[in-house]
Amino acid sequence: MGQNADQAGEHRAAGEERYRTFADFYPFYLSEHLNHTSRRLHVVGTGLVIVSLVMGFTVSPWFFLAAPLVGYGFAWVGHFVFEKNRPATFSYPLYSLMGDFRLFFETVAARRPW
Repeated sequence: MGQNADQAGEHRAAGEERYRTFADFYPFYLSEHLNHTSRRLHVVGTGLVIVSLVMGFTVSPWFFLAAPLVGYGFAWVGHFVFEKNRPATFSYPLYSLMGDFRLFFETVAARRPW
């Protein structure tokens, strides 16, 4: 017999794979962030998210509202202007957020080029 719906849905549209683990997703994430300017924008945006969260706890809760705006703002400029691709956030919101933070920490730890 043929594949069931779950198996058939495993590979939805061409090129759109459903990742079951972050370890499987991260190489795809990196392949969507090849442009150096885009990566830098992601690192800056994630850094500003961290600053916004700290300021939300220490200065004013209003800074919590700034966190997603600066994070997504910088990242999406990187995708739409420099990468010319669709942010993985739309398909993999949690894995994409995890990827942003991993990329940030790998970059500031000098494990990835700035």
